[in-house]
Amino acid sequence: MKIVIGSFSYRIGYPVDSSPHGGGFVFDCRCIKNPGREEQYKCMTGQDSAVQSYIAALPEAEQFFASILSIVSHALATYEQRGFDYLSVQFGCTGGQHRSVYFAELLAKTLQGQQRGSVELTHRDCPKFS
Repeated sequence: MKIVIGSFSYRIGYPVDSSPHGGGFVFDCRCIKNPGREEQYKCMTGQDSAVQSYIAALPEAEQFFASILSIVSHALATYEQRGFDYLSVQFGCTGGQHRSVYFAELLAKTLQGQQRGSVELTHRDCPKFS
């Protein structure tokens, strides 16, 4: 099973799914408090430990991720039973830098740890800071 996980900015638009069947999940992370509104996190991303700690400390983030993991795990089990070989999971937020990157990274790490398939991770709109 190939699992494509990504992050994106809603300002730029939804990512294009180039798989033969299209579809998959898109989760809106804008319901989680945005660390990008705080000066110390503006030039960081969801790959930075300070941003990860900030988001992980939010009770709503834990509940949000638990719900996503439940949905994705159920879909993976069903897809495997039906012989599907591809699942796309995308996370969007305002700028595609903090929340969406954090949750995409967390899901990829979780699924890799469970050995659920081949995981491909992309961050379409995440800026590169020097």
